[in-house]
Amino acid sequence: MKAKKSKAVKPSVHIVEKILLNPYNPIIINLIGAGGTGSQFLTALGRMNHALIELHHPGLMVRVFDDDKVEPANLGRQLFPTADLGMYKAVALVSRINLFFGTNWKAITEKYNRETIEADPNLRMAEITVSCVDTVSARFEIAELLMGMEKRVTYMRNRPLYWMDFGNSKDTGQVVLSTLTNIEQPESKKFNVVESLPLVTTEFRELLEHSENTDNIPSCSLAEALTKQDLFINSALANLGASLLWQVFREGVLFNRGFFLNLKEFRATPLKVA
Repeated sequence: MKAKKSKAVKPSVHIVEKILLNPYNPIIINLIGAGGTGSQFLTALGRMNHALIELHHPGLMVRVFDDDKVEPANLGRQLFPTADLGMYKAVALVSRINLFFGTNWKAITEKYNRETIEADPNLRMAEITVSCVDTVSARFEIAELLMGMEKRVTYMRNRPLYWMDFGNSKDTGQVVLSTLTNIEQPESKKFNVVESLPLVTTEFRELLEHSENTDNIPSCSLAEALTKQDLFINSALANLGASLLWQVFREGVLFNRGFFLNLKEFRATPLKVA
């Protein structure tokens, strides 16, 4: 008897929403948090914007949300010089990016929360939201705000499409890309196309709740801060996360929707689309 041929399993992919690939206007990105990871990621966004424009893409329009001011403990680990001490982090970073790249990005010196969004609902209108926050509670609030959009938003410009969340401990971290609505997928005989990528707060809810750090007291010095987070964990996460976002814009097809990083072991594990 002839053995039956087993059917090959088609790889799962997510086809990026086409408006990101060929838009008429710059893509709006809300960057929440301008600390260790956020400050590094903003610089990567500046480089990405410049490259996209050179490739005849309209580029990016970034809004940075952070109500913290630069303190001595931030110097060195985050991208701030002594001249920035006492300034709002968002203002210091965005001013520098605008000067360097000739952009017109916006600094918002408030937390991204319900009060801020209700005061100006347009602030929630961004195709991509990137969160670089320190607490689990902030992640859940962001998720609630992003998923609480009215149905009419589906047909408006700059409607929320994706959420990229960064998180880290001392020398490990992760980046997870989620969809905020079902993204229409083309038919494919070669791939298993996936229209929805799960929220980090849904897929890893139990893990997040157990990892909540109740001690959020700011460090008084760089030396103290380095006992909590490795010097390069933020920049490593930011660069790998930027590479994922670059794939969104340049390739339009995702086999991976994030990754887990262990900097101590120099190991990155992709989070597959499934």
